Amino acid sequence: MGNWIAPSAIERELYEAKTGNDWPAYFDALARAWLFVPQGRAYQDANPTSVFLQPVWFPQARAHCYVAYTEGVLPVPTADQVFSKHSLNWFAQRIDPSDPPYLAINPGTPCEAFLPTTPADREVWKFHWNRATAYGLPQDTVHALHVGGPLHGPVAFGLACGAHLSVRNGLFWNALGYHGEGYLKEREKLREWWGVTTREQWLEATERLLAADMVSSVWEFTLRVRVALAKEFAGPVDIEHWRHATEATLRANAERAAEPRITPDGVTVARPRSTAEIEGEIAGVQRVIGRIARYEQRFRADGILGEGKYVRSVEAWDYGRASQMARWGLGARFGTIEETEDAVVRAGRMCRLAYRSWEDLSAGFILGRCLQFDEEEYGHWYTDMVATHRALMSDPGSPWLNIPWG
Repeated sequence: MGNWIAPSAIERELYEAKTGNDWPAYFDALARAWLFVPQGRAYQDANPTSVFLQPVWFPQARAHCYVAYTEGVLPVPTADQVFSKHSLNWFAQRIDPSDPPYLAINPGTPCEAFLPTTPADREVWKFHWNRATAYGLPQDTVHALHVGGPLHGPVAFGLACGAHLSVRNGLFWNALGYHGEGYLKEREKLREWWGVTTREQWLEATERLLAADMVSSVWEFTLRVRVALAKEFAGPVDIEHWRHATEATLRANAERAAEPRITPDGVTVARPRSTAEIEGEIAGVQRVIGRIARYEQRFRADGILGEGKYVRSVEAWDYGRASQMARWGLGARFGTIEETEDAVVRAGRMCRLAYRSWEDLSAGFILGRCLQFDEEEYGHWYTDMVATHRALMSDPGSPWLNIPWG
């Protein structure tokens, strides 16, 4: 390919088909890929249900053309320009005889093509789209930008800390300049899943995740008791020892809370708790210990945890999502590329403090996800992460195999 490095596997496949004059293969690759159309942000905000196709003059085609880009060649997000995501079939249905005579794919790159838009040509597009077995990048597979995305360094490390969700959703793990599924879709997802509809809400959610403020404090307390025991006794902690120590800690905390204390501000009034409240808290934490122990047993059977290993913390559930939230906010134009990079680097820094390896981080992330969503059903909330973990631990292109932890 001369001096040109294809940004991703998508553009590489298009380029190889084009240079080999294999146009059926080119259309097959194009039919499987998502195509992104540039839009003015102001227009999209005012017209969320429509797409404006702007004809552009290209001297090489000697004609006006509609323009679409594949995912790997999208530019760094800017405040005013956004993108909408479509399929080749969408173009085949949308274009009519009064439209420009060509659809320009990735203009200005070695994999560019100017596709005639006659009815007969659009039937060819439909044919290739209909025979595709999947669309977009495959899920549970590691995808990277080889140009335009960091592969090493603090930013790459922070992005790799959120790689579970990128790999699961078939996205480039290292795309800092994130467009996701397009501007409006990214806004919709943040609204539905997080209740985030403004820049201020996005900033608050990002900061809370970076502070591990969304993950349950009960889960983290329970795990930290075991970590303290393991350090004190220099070895594995059996579940009964863990249960007894946790109960003793909770009772001691309740007793301290019931005693008045002298502080620089004066005497702090005691806040005694009822026996029923304390016993209920102890019973709840004991149930959490049982759930964690059973998940860890399953983790070992499925290769997420090594024999004798245990989960140190579930803060990775927040830090990994913080790395993603930073990018989601950029895709939705709630933040800037600089703010996104800062949050991603901070997420990586917090992960380094809390964990000792990629395996350690992964187990913490998956346990947090399962405790929140799975309810010991071992359904897709769990099985999805098993597939993702295995991909990240085995794919030669995985950041976990190419970025040192220490």
